[in-house]
Amino acid sequence: MGRRGKKKGRPISGWVVLDKPVGMGSTEAVSKIKWLFQAEKAGHAGTLDPLASGMLPIALGEATKTVPYVQDGAKIYRLTVAWGEERSTDDLEGPVTQSSDRRPAEEDVRALLPNYTGVIMQTPPQFSAIKISGERAYDLARGGETVDIPAREIEIGRLDIVEHAADHTLFEVECGKGTYVRSLARDMGRDLGCFGHIAELRRVEVEPFTQEDFVTVAELEAARFGEQREADKEGDADVADAPIDFGAIDALLVDTAAALDCLPQIAISDEAATKIRLGNPVIIRGRDAPVEAEEACATARGKLVAIGAIEQGMFKPKRVFAG
Repeated sequence: MGRRGKKKGRPISGWVVLDKPVGMGSTEAVSKIKWLFQAEKAGHAGTLDPLASGMLPIALGEATKTVPYVQDGAKIYRLTVAWGEERSTDDLEGPVTQSSDRRPAEEDVRALLPNYTGVIMQTPPQFSAIKISGERAYDLARGGETVDIPAREIEIGRLDIVEHAADHTLFEVECGKGTYVRSLARDMGRDLGCFGHIAELRRVEVEPFTQEDFVTVAELEAARFGEQREADKEGDADVADAPIDFGAIDALLVDTAAALDCLPQIAISDEAATKIRLGNPVIIRGRDAPVEAEEACATARGKLVAIGAIEQGMFKPKRVFAG
């Protein structure tokens, strides 16, 4: 057997809360960020369609271990639903499948909102990543098949009208994991008897991140290449050929531990951190320390050490993070 190749890239860890532009796919965005940071490892917490813009949290290095906690977080979208047409993809990408001259009044749309809040049943779009008999629904749909996708339970925290016009309505929705906002547009259009599809979609929050954490590709590129590009323009070969300083772009990362705000936080000593990183349990000390917790995260000097369970006053590590 051949030896495993040495990992390429830097062992950098943290979250990039990317403001993804329209036209860029989620996989493309991850590759771009990984390249900009020259990171060993990268992944994202929840796909965002190419036609959608907004928050795409991208994890680098050790932060990839916290992706499931971000994926499970509540999300907030702003969506413009165009009335009068239903499309095969439930957005602008697909052809029109049904149309109507009818347009809903604002009071009709508002009266419908209680039906779409709380715990509801929702059928995902034909063009979705749901697996049907081992195949992705979008692959079957592209092949011309209409598949029976079972409805599933989702939760909508709130659905508000931001703006209403004759032929479209702008909504803001807060929803849980597994919600398809394209299905909301499709189903509301059918209920209103006028059909509808997503004309514009922007994700503005993925818990625990907010718009204050946003960073754009342009900002990342400026931080990564600013000095080198100026040197190239001025013909300063010594500066342009110097080792790359990643300090400016690394400063735009959100700390890995930010993804775990949903868990109890346990502060531990350096000695305890060393034991935990070796896979050993430690006794949790302190008057306010919980005696039992299915999941908690341990930190030392503000740095994430491990995720684990607390049983009978003892922290037992399940997933350890490099120091």
